[in-house]
Amino acid sequence: MTALTLSTSAAPGLRVDAIVIGVAKGAKGPAVAPGAEAVDKAYDGRLAGVLETLGASGAEGEVTKLPAPSGLKAPLVVAVGLGAEPEKDSAFAAEALRKAAGIAARALAGSKKAAFVLPLGDAADVGAVAEGVLLGSYSFDAYKGTAPSDNAAKAKNGKAPLAEAVLLGGKPRDAAYKAALARAVAVAEELNRARDLINMPPNDLNPEAFASIVQAAGKEHGLKVQVLDVKALEKGGYGGILGVGAGSTSGPRLVKLSYTSSKAKKHLALVGKGITYDSGGISLKPAGHNETMKCDMSGAAAVFAAVVSAARLGLEVNVTGWLALAENMPSGSATRPGDVLRMYSGKTVEVLNTDAEGRLVLADALWAASAEKPDAIVDVATLTGAMMLALGNRTFGIMSNDDAFRTAVYEAAEEVGEPAWPMPLPEHLRKGMDSPTADIANMGERMGGGLVAGLFLREFVGEGITWAHLDIAGPAFNDGGPFGYTPKGGTGSAVRTLVRLAELVGAGDLG
Repeated sequence: MTALTLSTSAAPGLRVDAIVIGVAKGAKGPAVAPGAEAVDKAYDGRLAGVLETLGASGAEGEVTKLPAPSGLKAPLVVAVGLGAEPEKDSAFAAEALRKAAGIAARALAGSKKAAFVLPLGDAADVGAVAEGVLLGSYSFDAYKGTAPSDNAAKAKNGKAPLAEAVLLGGKPRDAAYKAALARAVAVAEELNRARDLINMPPNDLNPEAFASIVQAAGKEHGLKVQVLDVKALEKGGYGGILGVGAGSTSGPRLVKLSYTSSKAKKHLALVGKGITYDSGGISLKPAGHNETMKCDMSGAAAVFAAVVSAARLGLEVNVTGWLALAENMPSGSATRPGDVLRMYSGKTVEVLNTDAEGRLVLADALWAASAEKPDAIVDVATLTGAMMLALGNRTFGIMSNDDAFRTAVYEAAEEVGEPAWPMPLPEHLRKGMDSPTADIANMGERMGGGLVAGLFLREFVGEGITWAHLDIAGPAFNDGGPFGYTPKGGTGSAVRTLVRLAELVGAGDLG
């Protein structure tokens, strides 16, 4: 991952491959953002005019490269758009800085060292820029090259990620600035680990392999890891997880990952859907819908990353992650439409569609999490195509049995720059899941399918426990081109929201 340092050095004297500056969209054209005054001076104060001549406007996502003048030791200046110029006495939003840093880092792939001279008003801005650089420079190259030794140098278009970034304007000796940088590094490293898992091909990442990766990370970071294999799941009566994994030669797993703090007064449980490959089972997905189904474990990857982040940050809250891992395949032993599963909670579920499998594994994990009586449970899942139809490819939906908690989750997501939207749980949709054979069916009305799934999950949350459900089906995997600090492929959606929630719970800011 790109190495980060803070520096108070002046940009003109730095021997780097490039200097990154911010450009805002002003009322009269592009405006050089604060922090880049020395760079502007090297252009005799005419940098904004030069950028305008080159077609730059300062719009978000815009990148303009131009040769550096003789007053700079760096050969290249990269001007990145920050969007609309803030009002007087206002600062650029953290997300604008994060996106700009990510775009610039990606544009500098193949470079060894770059200086970032973006407007840093405080320690929070340092954290935002650092996150942007680390997330924007991400590249998944483990399977490129003719030999393992080639992989580290291989990257998209043959260019390795930016090797080093110096954040100018940061205060390397200031405790708040150092803490902001350390937090950004910890969260970004774990989020990028989640991206790696999501991008890993399913022939290498099955439930057993995923569990082994968690065990290794647990050992590294002092976390307690418990893995329930097929025999343990059968003994415990985890009918949902077993039913989904019944058709695969790779048996399912339920992984419990625990971080405990001696100063904790609250306990947050996180539950992640971990379908390492989803064919749809007997209700086979149609052609064109299978190719990216390695990403159906994105919820489990997000939970894994969040728990490890909590440990690395030393948060004063107990965080338990539950990863419900299975591979959903069709075979002679697979669960069939019409089968009835007895869940870990004791309830029976009539399976009407084997491609509605995520809610089945989550139901068992939610009930297991509820048994510990945590202060709150949040589950994360690439659960429904209906949520994508409702909110698109970049926004996840939030449902909850507590309106105040749903609002708190939404505000946490907004704070860290993850697009989300509060969604209801309409009671009238529950009736559609009534089954003449079992306690409940795993399907209900087609319209509002994402909300129906939320209502199903609510049935398996322990009484009196505050719970929220994040449906990340849209933003978990990016089929299109990269944007901002988001790469093509696995995105690590919801990791930063979960970490922020854990911080808030630990600080006592969520009650």
